[in-house]
Amino acid sequence: MAHHQSAKKRIRQDEKKRVHNKYFSKTMRNAVRDLRAISEKEAATAEYPKVVSMIDRLAKKNLIHKNKAANLKSKLAAHISKL
Repeated sequence: MAHHQSAKKRIRQDEKKRVHNKYFSKTMRNAVRDLRAISEKEAATAEYPKVVSMIDRLAKKNLIHKNKAANLKSKLAAHISKL
């Protein structure tokens, strides 16, 4: 258990950031899942830029690795082109 005031504050801040980051990561995973579930090419093409933007924002904040972001985007683009 932390004894110093600054250590206690850091614990509070880290918990807030953890919950905040978890929300954005979960939202991105749900968006990717929903995009993969779309069977019409037009709808998937319309949704793709929103999901890519979300992935790029998470990569920029280092919540996901930049290579994972690139991999996700390319796989989603390949999925849409197969429709």
